[in-house]
Amino acid sequence: MPEAIKKTTTTHRVVHHVAAADAPAHAHKPAAGKYVEAVGRRKTAIARVRIMAGKGSMIVNDLDAVKYFTLPRLVADAKSAAARLGIGGDLDVTVKVKGGGIHAQAGAVRLGLARAIIKQSPEWKKQLRALGFLTRDSRAVERKKYGLKKARRSPQWAKR
Repeated sequence: MPEAIKKTTTTHRVVHHVAAADAPAHAHKPAAGKYVEAVGRRKTAIARVRIMAGKGSMIVNDLDAVKYFTLPRLVADAKSAAARLGIGGDLDVTVKVKGGGIHAQAGAVRLGLARAIIKQSPEWKKQLRALGFLTRDSRAVERKKYGLKKARRSPQWAKR
């Protein structure tokens, strides 16, 4: 790969990289037979999900999913994309998740798992789309506005 062209100014540094067409063909694909990786997001939580053929274990931040997500419904939510397809027992899932609370993290893991399944086996896409697992839940907390108590709550009005 040719060297990148660098231009430096006093305020900031701009680095121009080689065009994507010159990059090696394997740059965006995982090594054959190892794992498939996808990212899921929910509110401020980001989950990096890796799946590979295995016995059905799920490890979240180096802990078993049952220990990490303390509520059984959160574990079920995180595993639901694979469980609804009936392939949960065939996949080993490793997750690195950060940000948000445990509910948002479980939603992020669910989306990441669904996306990873699609990368590995595109024939599942139609079913996962119909079940709603490929839709990113974009709801997040609205910011507080100045002059208001909360995002929309105005100060109490007094006549006198």
